[in-house]
Amino acid sequence: MTFLELCKKRYSCRKYSDKPLEKEKLDQILEAAQTAPSAHNQQPWKIYVLQSPEALAKVDAVSPCRYGAGTVLAFAYSSDEEWVNNREETKYPSGQIDVSIMATHAILQAAELDVDSTWVMDFSFDAFKKSLPLADNEYPVLLMPLGYAADDCQPAPVHVVRKPLDEFVTCM
Repeated sequence: MTFLELCKKRYSCRKYSDKPLEKEKLDQILEAAQTAPSAHNQQPWKIYVLQSPEALAKVDAVSPCRYGAGTVLAFAYSSDEEWVNNREETKYPSGQIDVSIMATHAILQAAELDVDSTWVMDFSFDAFKKSLPLADNEYPVLLMPLGYAADDCQPAPVHVVRKPLDEFVTCM
């Protein structure tokens, strides 16, 4: 399968089976995330692997979007470790961008391993931060349920709806 085929195959899974995610596959997903680039190689990211009933209950308390997954990765960053572009009048910190790149590596590695996933930002960031042992300088960015789609899970109908390239690409 080509990379483009992999990208087109992957969809946001919104209903997971009971099949547990194998440790070997989780380790590969985490290793792929580790290879992500970051601004000035600061690597300000943190990943929390949530699998215990207590941890999953904390996810359920802040978001309706776990969809029954038995594993959730919580991606966060440390504001003390992120790079900040000081060349502009408005400062542009890299933490959220760096974590998003890392999460993209993870989500695509999961797809290659036939592990389903969902990128979730529909949660109470403040409540989640209080429910986990995040340091004061750590900020959550997204949750990523991982596992195997239930037999009746399908991509959302809008999954294949895309703007034409000429609507968002400008060649100069």
